[in-house]
Amino acid sequence: MSANTKLSEDTSVSFKGWASTGTAVLSEFTYHPRPFGPKDVEIEITHCGICGSDIHTITEGWGKHTHGPVIPGHEIVGKVVAVGSNARHKIGDLVGAGAMVDACGDCKDCNTGYQQQCAQKSSTYNDVFKDGRGGNTYGGYADRVRINGDYLFKIPSDISPAEAAPLLCAGITTFAPLKRHGAGPGKKVGVIGIGGLGHLGIQWARALEADEVVAISTSDSKREEAKKLGATGFVNVRNPEEMEAAAGTLDIVLCTSFGADQSWDELISLVASQGNFIVVALPEKPMSVDCWTFIGRGISITGSFIGGSEAMEEMFQYASAKNVRPWIETRPMTEANEGVKYVMEGRPRYRVVLETEAATRL
Repeated sequence: MSANTKLSEDTSVSFKGWASTGTAVLSEFTYHPRPFGPKDVEIEITHCGICGSDIHTITEGWGKHTHGPVIPGHEIVGKVVAVGSNARHKIGDLVGAGAMVDACGDCKDCNTGYQQQCAQKSSTYNDVFKDGRGGNTYGGYADRVRINGDYLFKIPSDISPAEAAPLLCAGITTFAPLKRHGAGPGKKVGVIGIGGLGHLGIQWARALEADEVVAISTSDSKREEAKKLGATGFVNVRNPEEMEAAAGTLDIVLCTSFGADQSWDELISLVASQGNFIVVALPEKPMSVDCWTFIGRGISITGSFIGGSEAMEEMFQYASAKNVRPWIETRPMTEANEGVKYVMEGRPRYRVVLETEAATRL
């Protein structure tokens, strides 16, 4: 997956970032961005979250190879410093970019609000632009980035830039499916995994006014934190009595995490008849499920991948109005390697956000 860089580089400027070449160790890397297109926007990056997807990519944990130096980061926040001739943002705007930076704009998926499923979409990093202009995509562990402004979103003034960063992936990944599948009054919602995704899933279910919000974990260590996040109940999957009591009671279960030895059938057993089991965390190994687990009770098993532009805009509105915020820890961008290691060790409560020197000028 390589681009014709001779035709797609603006050699008048260089962007600097932290890149991987197939390992979890990042090195300083400089590249020339694509020349400005009419809709393009250049961002001076102030913040970028570290997402689990970054880890899976740079360690090739999903079995997909990295293609040349990869600058990770798809929870990007920064200030607009330059715009193309037909860009929808203006210099000085505080904006964010998520896990995709382009799509065809004219297929069925794009026309129905599911741009993230477009066959011609471009991921924020480890990808190429498919708009005919060429060029590799590079992410947000960097000082600047150029992106099609149609895939940038204004950050509400009451959400801090550091808090906004994780919403651009973890936030939309958990909000979109809960909203789409009707989490709200009259529904009991379960969230598996109280981590970077799950701690936001609990808050969204609360914000959408579900009757009950049940946090589901492999230990009791986060029971009290789950209550602070808005959970009305808690299930420890290693407690047989709690699992038996919860079996078949939840209308919607959002799976944001999983253990290597966890039985999928056991987790799906928590779903009520005609309910939904939604997978948003992508396992590195195939799922193994006894079909009778879901066929016998009419349970739907479905997946969800980030969200389209309309869902992103709606997500920020909900976050602003309902005070949904990620729990974050910040680190300087120069400590990107330390931040990645910290995330790989599973230590954050619950997201790590890298800050550049430009953050001090906001």
